Amino acid sequence: MMPAGDNNSSRSTSLAGSGVWLNAHLATLDPAMDGLGIIEAGAVAVENGRIVFVGPETDLPAAYRQSVPVTDCGGRWITPAMVDCHTHLVYGGNRALEFEMRLQGATYEDIARAGGGIVSSVKSTNALSDDELVAQALPRLDTLLAEGISTIEIKSGYGLNIEAECKMLRVARRLATLRPVRIRTSYLAAHATPPEYKGRSDDYVSEVVLPGLDQAHTEGLVDAVDGFCEGIAFSPEQIKRVFDRAKSLGIPVKLHAEQLSNLGGAALAASYGALSADHLEHLDEAGAAALADAVTVAVLLPGAFYTLREKQAPPVKALRAAGAHMALATDCNPGTSPITSLLLTMNMGATLFGLTVEECFAGVTREAARALGLLDETGTLEVGKSADLSVWTIERPAELVYRIGFNPLHQRIFKGESTFS
Repeated sequence: MMPAGDNNSSRSTSLAGSGVWLNAHLATLDPAMDGLGIIEAGAVAVENGRIVFVGPETDLPAAYRQSVPVTDCGGRWITPAMVDCHTHLVYGGNRALEFEMRLQGATYEDIARAGGGIVSSVKSTNALSDDELVAQALPRLDTLLAEGISTIEIKSGYGLNIEAECKMLRVARRLATLRPVRIRTSYLAAHATPPEYKGRSDDYVSEVVLPGLDQAHTEGLVDAVDGFCEGIAFSPEQIKRVFDRAKSLGIPVKLHAEQLSNLGGAALAASYGALSADHLEHLDEAGAAALADAVTVAVLLPGAFYTLREKQAPPVKALRAAGAHMALATDCNPGTSPITSLLLTMNMGATLFGLTVEECFAGVTREAARALGLLDETGTLEVGKSADLSVWTIERPAELVYRIGFNPLHQRIFKGESTFS
C-alpha cells in the first residue's frame, strides 16, 4: 500500500489529528485484499485526521515519523473503528415490564396489540424534554464508544407526531456535539401507528409521516428515511408512499423488513436502491437475490432475535449464495434489543446466525459503513479515509468475536485524535 503525497515532504507539527502508530498487526478490511486484509508488523500514519499511510512498517517513509507523535503499539492489533449501523439510541424510560411479560409467554404481537411495545416508549419519550432525552441517551452512547465505535446511526420513531419526531432527531444531532462520534440520523415516523390514528394508518402517513419528513428535511435533520414494513406496522403500499417522498427529496432509504413475516419488504427496499434492509428473519431466496443485485446491505440484528427468543434465523446461507453484503448492528432499543455492546453482537452473530469471524468483523466495520452510505469515509483502513481506528490488546482477531463480556480495547482514535487509552 502506498502513502499519499511525496515521500520526502516535511510534516507540520501544527496539524491536528496527526500521528504514527507502529509495531502493530493490522486488520485493514480493505476489500482489495483477501480475508481481513491482514498486514503483519504494520504501521498507520495519519495527518489532519486522515490516513496517509497503511502498510508494512518497513515501507513507512521516514518523513512520516518526524514532528508527530509516534505510538509503539507493542504488537497489538489495529482495526477500523467499529460502526453501529442500526440503533434506536434516543428514547425515554424502559420496558422491563414487557420483558417479564415475554418470560410469561406473551409474544411481540401480543404486547404491541395490548398497547405496549413501541407505543409504550412513545409515551415515555414524549414526556421528556430535549435535555432529559440527552441525559438518558449519553450513558448508552458512552458504553458503545468504550468498545471502539466511531459511528452510530440513530433513528427517530418514538415520537409519532411531527414535533416529537423532529425533537428526537435534534437530540441525536446534539449528541455528536457532546462526544467525539459520527452520528447518522434516520427518520422513522413510519414505525407504528399512534393510538389516536388506530385503524387509520393511511391518514397517519398523510397527516404526520409525510409532512413531518418535509419539516425534518427542511431543518437538516435527516440522513436517511426508514420504515417498519410488517403486519403490525405498515404495508408495502404505505411504505412506497414514504419512500416516494424521500426519493423526491433526494434522501436515501432503508427498511425494517421480514422480521415477523414476509411481506416482500426487502425486495421493495431493493427496488428503491435502499442503503439497507434490516432484520430479515423471514427473508426468502428471491429477496436475498434482490438485495444482492441492488447492493442493498442485509443488516442482521441478533440482539432482537435473542431477546424475542425467535426460532427462525435470517437465511445467512441464501444471502451468501446470492453474494449479498451483510452487516451486524445492536438494534439498541428499550423493548426488543436492550443491548449496548457491539462486541456481544458479534458473538451473537457467530453463535446464533453462523457467521464467520471474517463476516462478523466486516459486518461491524466495512459493511456497516456501507449500510450508512459512508464507505468512502470510514469502515476500512485505507489511505484517504478518516483516521477512525481501534487498538486492541488481543492475540488474534477471533478473540473479539469469541469472548463474552470482555472488552480488550486499548485505544480509540477518532479522526486521528485519541479519545480513549
